[in-house]
Amino acid sequence: YNGSLIFHLRTHTGEKPYQCTHCDQTFSQSGSLNRHLRTHTGEKPYQCSQCDKAFSEKGDLKKHMRIHTGEKPYHCSQCDKSFTLNFTLLNHLRTHTGEKPYQCSHCDQNFSQHSALKTHLRGHTGSVLC
Repeated sequence: YNGSLIFHLRTHTGEKPYQCTHCDQTFSQSGSLNRHLRTHTGEKPYQCSQCDKAFSEKGDLKKHMRIHTGEKPYHCSQCDKSFTLNFTLLNHLRTHTGEKPYQCSHCDQNFSQHSALKTHLRGHTGSVLC
């Protein structure tokens, strides 16, 4: 209990006593630092029991497992489609709303998907974008 209170208080004080030894990032909790360190070490301790994939984050393994289980917990309220990831549902919802939040910086075109904007930008720059 006392540890939880200390963690909570750090959200108000901004105290981040745990510093990465590889870069200048600091963290309020040691667990967050340990998770971050995996970005430097490449360690992937969470192994899928169904295939050879491994992950640095437990949550990423949980999302990956939906491929094997077929679980699609994110349901569209406008139609009968379901999705394995929340961001995929949010992208899908734009087909119903018509929202196009991704704007080309070279012309006045807008896109509902970031990937469509990247493809479009190649026409302006002639190069591959991340």
